[in-house]
Amino acid sequence: MEPIKRFGGSMVALPINDIDTDQIIPARYLKVTDKAGLGAAAFSDWRYNADGTPKADFPLNQPQYQGAKVLIAGHNFGCGSSREHAPWALMGAGIRAVVSTYFADIFKGNSLKNGLLPIIVDEPTQQQLISLAQEDPTAEVVVDLEAQTLTLPDGRAVTFPVDPFSRYCLLNGVDQLGFLLGLDDEAKAYESAHPARVLTTA
Repeated sequence: MEPIKRFGGSMVALPINDIDTDQIIPARYLKVTDKAGLGAAAFSDWRYNADGTPKADFPLNQPQYQGAKVLIAGHNFGCGSSREHAPWALMGAGIRAVVSTYFADIFKGNSLKNGLLPIIVDEPTQQQLISLAQEDPTAEVVVDLEAQTLTLPDGRAVTFPVDPFSRYCLLNGVDQLGFLLGLDDEAKAYESAHPARVLTTA
C-alpha cells in the first residue's frame, strides 16, 4: 500500500446525498477478486449508457475532471452494504481522498484499510468545495495527513479527524497484517522472555 503523507490535487464534485456502495460499484462486479480494471466500473450505472458508451454529463467522464484526486461528495457517502470493492473502484479511478460531511462507518473502515482517505468537513466547507470544483476544475486542494489538514485554494486550512491506528498505517503504507508482521521481532523477544507454561491436571 502506498504511504499517504501529503499530496495536492484537483477536485471533482458529486454532490448527491446517500450514495450507497451499490452505486459506487454495482453488485455484478463483486465476483472479481482483483482490483485491476475496477476504476472503469466506478459509478458504472450512472456513468455509462445501456450500450456502454460514456454519458457526457457525468462528472467523471468530463475532460476537465480527468486526473482529479479528490472527490467532493454529498452527505452519508458509502452507505449500504459492506464491500471493499467500493474503495478499490474509487482508487482505480484515480481518487485518493473523498470529502464529505459524513461517511458510513463500514465504508470509512474499508477505505482506511485500503489506502483511500475519507475526510470529514463541516457543511459550509463542503459547499465551498463543491462550488470551487464546479466553477474552476483546475482548483487544487492540499491534503496533509501528518498535520490532518485540508488546505483550500484560498489558503484556509481545515482539520479533519483520523483515528491514530489508521493514521499510522496510512503514513507508513502498511495494512493491518503488515502492521502485525512488523511486530515480529518484538513478539519473538517477548516469547523468549516468557517461556511457555505447561498446564498439568491432577
